[in-house]
Amino acid sequence: MEDELEPSLRPPTQIQGRILFLTICAAGIGGTFQFGYNLSIINAPTSHIQEFTNETWQARTGEPLSDHLVLLVWSIIVSLYPLGGLFGALLAGPLAITLGRKMSIIVIIIIMLSGAGEIGQCRRGKSQLVADVPLLCIRPGVSMNIQPMYLGESAPKELRGAVAMSSAIFTALGIVMGQVVGLRELLGDPQAWPLLLASCLVPGALQLASLPLLPESPRYLLIDCGDTEACLAALQRLRGSGDLARELEELEEERAACQGCRARRPWELFQHRALRRQVTSLVVLGSAMELCGNDLMYAYASSVFQKAGVPEAKVQYAIIGTGSCELLMAIVSCVVVERMGRRVLLIGGYSLMTCWGSIFTVALCLQSSFPWTLYLAVACIFASILSFGIGPAGVTGILATELFDQMARPAACMVCGALMWIMLFLVSLGFPFVMEALSHFLYVPFLGVCACGAIYTGLFLPETKGKTLQEISEELHRLNFPRRAQGPTWKSPEVIQSTEL
Repeated sequence: MEDELEPSLRPPTQIQGRILFLTICAAGIGGTFQFGYNLSIINAPTSHIQEFTNETWQARTGEPLSDHLVLLVWSIIVSLYPLGGLFGALLAGPLAITLGRKMSIIVIIIIMLSGAGEIGQCRRGKSQLVADVPLLCIRPGVSMNIQPMYLGESAPKELRGAVAMSSAIFTALGIVMGQVVGLRELLGDPQAWPLLLASCLVPGALQLASLPLLPESPRYLLIDCGDTEACLAALQRLRGSGDLARELEELEEERAACQGCRARRPWELFQHRALRRQVTSLVVLGSAMELCGNDLMYAYASSVFQKAGVPEAKVQYAIIGTGSCELLMAIVSCVVVERMGRRVLLIGGYSLMTCWGSIFTVALCLQSSFPWTLYLAVACIFASILSFGIGPAGVTGILATELFDQMARPAACMVCGALMWIMLFLVSLGFPFVMEALSHFLYVPFLGVCACGAIYTGLFLPETKGKTLQEISEELHRLNFPRRAQGPTWKSPEVIQSTEL
C-alpha cells in the first residue's frame, strides 16, 4: 500500500491541478446550467409558441383556437417542464446507485439530445411540441440531483462546500445565458424560437465530449463498488498532491461503518429516527427555497420595470440584470462559504429577503400616492435576488450531500429533487391566481416562508463547515438521540435500527 501511495506525495503537475476544476465545469455545463438555461429560454418565446399552436390547430382542423384554449395549451406545455424534471429526479437515485455518479450523467444525455433535436424541427414538421418538451426536462432533472452528489463526493473536505455550491453558479449562469440568447436580436425572433429551444444541444454536447475523460466519485468506487485501486487512482487525479493516505483512511472508516448496509429507498428516509433531523431539514429548507418568492421577483420584474419608466424595448436588457445579480452573488457565496459557514449564509439570505420583501410590498402599496416608490420597488427586486443568491440558492443544494451518509445520499437527492420540481410546478400553476387575488400584497405569503427558513436554520441546522462526512454523521446522530450515551464510533441508521429491534 505504501508503494501505491508514494505517487500521491509527489508535487502536483499542472494537469493534475486542473482535474477538479475540469470536473466541476464538465458536470455543471450539462447539469444545473442546463436547468437554469431551459428555465430561462422557455419564457422568451411565449407569444411565438402560442401563435404556432394556433396556426397548427387551424391547419389541421380549419378553425382557430379560442384565446382561452391557446392559453390552456401553453399552460400545459409550461407545466410539462417541472413534471419532466420530477420524472428525471425520480430516476436519479436508482441510476446513481446502479451506474455510478458520472456514468448516470453521461447515459441520460442521449435522451436530452433526442428531445432537443425534435424541437428544433417542430416548426418545419409541425411535430407535437407537447410530446417533445418533457425530453428536455428529464435531463436536468437527473443531472441537477446527481451533480451536487458527484461533486461533493469528489471534493476534499476543506473545499466540499465551495465545490458543491458551484452548482448554483452554473444555474445562475444558465439563466443569464438563456436571457441573452433569448434577446430579439439573437434567437428571440418569431421565426427562430425552435432553434432557441433546441440550443440546449450545445451544452449537452460539450458535456458528452468532456465528462467521460474525468474520474468517477472516489467514494462511490470504494464504498459502493469496493474497488480500492480505482478509488486511489481517482483521488490521485483529483488531488494531485497532499496526504492521500489520511483521506483514504477516512474513506475506509466510512466504508466500515456502512458495511452490511444496502442503499436506502426514498420512503425509508422518513421511517427512521436516526434520520429525523436530516429529513426534516431537507424538506423544510428545500421547500423554502422554492416558496421564498425568488421566482416571483423574476416574474414581476418586467411589469415593475415598465411602470418605473423603462421603455418596453429595453425591458429585456433590464431582465438580464436580474439574472446577473444572482450569478454575481452565487460566485461570492462560493468564495466565502468555507469561511462563513452554511448556517450564516442561509440565515443571512432569508433574513435579507424578508427585509427587502417587506419594503417591496410597502412600495407597491404606495405607488399610486408616491410614484417614486416604483424606483424603490425596482431596487428591492435586485436586492432580493442578490440575497437569494448569497445563501438559499447555493447552500440548499448541498444539504443532501452533507447531511446523509453514502447509503442514504442517493435517496436523499431523489427526495430533494422531487420536492423541488413539485414546488416549482405548484408555484408556476398558482402564481397567476396569487397575483390576482392579493394584488399589491402578493409577496406577503412568501415573507412568512423566508422568515421561517431563517428561524429553522438558526434553531435546528448544524454547521458542517470543515467537517468530514463521517464527523457530520456522528454529530447528527448525537442530535437525533440526545439522551442516549454515545459510543466511540458512529453507526449507520440501518445498524442502529437492527440493534433497537
